[in-house]
Amino acid sequence: MKIKKILISQPKPELERSPYFEIAKSHGVEIDFRPFVQVEGIPAKEFRKHRIDILSYTAIIMTSKNAVDHFFRICTEMRVIVPETMKYFCISETTAYYLQKYIQFRKRKIFFSNHSYADLVELMRKKHKDDKYLLPCSDGPNEEYTSLLDRDGIRYVKAPLYKAVYSDISDINFTQYDMVVLFSSAGMNSMLNSFPGYKQNNTVIAAFGEQTAKAITSAGLKYHIVAPQPNSPSMAAAMDLYLKGEYILSDDPFAAMAPPPKKAKPAAKKPAKSLPEKKMEAEPKKEKQVAKPAPKVIQKPAPKIVQKPAAKKAKPVVKPKPKQPAKKKIMPATKIKNKPVAKKKSKPIVKKAKKSGKRKK
Repeated sequence: MKIKKILISQPKPELERSPYFEIAKSHGVEIDFRPFVQVEGIPAKEFRKHRIDILSYTAIIMTSKNAVDHFFRICTEMRVIVPETMKYFCISETTAYYLQKYIQFRKRKIFFSNHSYADLVELMRKKHKDDKYLLPCSDGPNEEYTSLLDRDGIRYVKAPLYKAVYSDISDINFTQYDMVVLFSSAGMNSMLNSFPGYKQNNTVIAAFGEQTAKAITSAGLKYHIVAPQPNSPSMAAAMDLYLKGEYILSDDPFAAMAPPPKKAKPAAKKPAKSLPEKKMEAEPKKEKQVAKPAPKVIQKPAPKIVQKPAAKKAKPVVKPKPKQPAKKKIMPATKIKNKPVAKKKSKPIVKKAKKSGKRKK
């Protein structure tokens, strides 16, 4: 079946160098863009109810461009400055390069996987298990991302930053499209919401991600293209291979994407037995000869020897000595020092003038 018209369930790319435009030119197909889901950001007031401190985490897991946009939006609204030491783990190379819209690419630690989310989680487990991860996501279930993190014991917290709202696509005529490209399980549910009795017929359905593929099969439909894969890390690469006739869908396309199973620890080997021990096992066991008990010898108790108490010797009487009169203690005579007698000062003799016999007349 030749593909002539393709419907992609995403907004039209703003960049002219989009790989979808190159596919349309090289293969001569017509591509229409129509988002099946509208993404609405959760306001900062509602996000604060989760009590998540962004600066307390050392790494961010980016699963899509929507996650990148709304993470930096919420940081701006909450006036949070993301430090340069923050690590970013992106699900694909395109998502990693999309970070250039908000940060300087060279100054940051950015890791990405070209094949699958499972490979990205394996990288976290091996080299960055001690980090604390923040997972920006929608408010819906995210088992596709959380199950692998839980299995490997990685510390993370979900940060619901946006929500998916079904778009009204009831005006689309699916019969005129030869291929429909779905990027999420929400897109599949939106399609069934607008067209409950949808029939696939000969339409080729492409699914991005394991969760999207499971949603397609649970709806009773069949997918023909799956991305990412080792030979097609993006949906555009998978579509290009399919239009060239070089795409091969395996029975279990996600087996190659899963991380290698953990090897069981080898059982501890028992130490090799020495030669004497082996000989002892080879020889038949001899019955143990029970030794007869020796006859008991009854010993007579020894006669008790009663000792007579020894006679006490009288102590000689000691006569008390006559008391001698106590000697009087003669105190040494104290030397009496004669104080020098102070000499009395003699008073000066005052001579009285003799009265003359003459009297005044």
